Amino acid sequence: MTPDDDSGTGDVRLVRPSLPPLADLQPYLEKIWDSRWLTNAGPLHGRLEAALCDYLGVEHLALVGNATLGLVAAMKVAESQQGMSAAGEVITTPFTFVATANAIRFAGHEPVFADIDPFTLNLSPAAVEPLITERTRAILAVHAFGVPCDVDGLEALGRKHGIPVIYDAAHAFGVRHRGQGLAAFGDYSVLSFHATKVFNTFEGGAVVCQDAAAKRRLDQFSNNGFESETEIALVGLNAKMSELHAAVGLAQLPYVGAEIKRRAEVTARYCAAFREVDGIRCICPENAEGHNYYAMPILLGEAYPLNRDQLWLRMKEAGIVTRRYFHPLVCDMEGYRDLPSGGKGRLSAARAIAERILCLPLYPDIGRADQQRVIDRIRQFGR
Repeated sequence: MTPDDDSGTGDVRLVRPSLPPLADLQPYLEKIWDSRWLTNAGPLHGRLEAALCDYLGVEHLALVGNATLGLVAAMKVAESQQGMSAAGEVITTPFTFVATANAIRFAGHEPVFADIDPFTLNLSPAAVEPLITERTRAILAVHAFGVPCDVDGLEALGRKHGIPVIYDAAHAFGVRHRGQGLAAFGDYSVLSFHATKVFNTFEGGAVVCQDAAAKRRLDQFSNNGFESETEIALVGLNAKMSELHAAVGLAQLPYVGAEIKRRAEVTARYCAAFREVDGIRCICPENAEGHNYYAMPILLGEAYPLNRDQLWLRMKEAGIVTRRYFHPLVCDMEGYRDLPSGGKGRLSAARAIAERILCLPLYPDIGRADQQRVIDRIRQFGR
């Protein structure tokens, strides 16, 4: 029984990675085997960077091994450009995957958690500003589920206080906002090409930046900081993307538009089915131009008979995988729960959302019958 079988029996997975036809990958593999150029910014690496710049509508982009490395790179390069070397604080959201906060720590700073907007689920500029101090090194916001942050409000704060605004855009590949690529906003935007994302290279990521100088520094950082054979420009890491991963990306990219269209169709069926189910709010927009339909998060309200954890368990018992995402908040995880900014009584909007949110199965080739199983169970449990 395969996960995309349309018979409607068996477990329904939460996600299913997209793959290009194997025949499309073969020519790229032959080029790698012929050249023996496996990493260190080879020709396929350069081709993928150029292709992604064109697709995303940006001028400067640096490939990295994954988005966590990309976040570290963005913060360290921003520091080097501003001449700030002392450890400090980075204001971020608690409603995110833990890698966002981990990257802050690996960049040498402490996360400071600010509350979110309960409608967009993204970092609230009004909650950020009171937390800015002389120790603030950056604002690191997340486009949760591909829904754009309040870029105007956050970037106005960045300009006012002279600090960079970095976006964790792991969920936001290809999203457009006000007629341009969302990745073009901010000082840096970091994309994830993990296996479960809208566009994947199995593992990988990219950092979008505003000028050629920043792009050069990002490339140097990803190559252990080397400027020449004997000199380093900054202390860096091995954060490079290999030629093999770049080959996968080049084979995937021609199909991503069709993949997003199919994701939109799945999302539309969910939204239509839940319009008359009391107590369910679909987070992501339906048929919204420029959205990528990365995930299918719903919020459960008081009108729904089950709470979120009860529904999660009942779906699991029915053979349907859902995810409480993001739960718990990062500030409540071991290693972060001692930070004052995440203490009890704070972050009320984020805590309320984290107790009510559930992500449903969504991938381009989910079978109609499998999706209907999900819908029927939620309707059944909601009676």
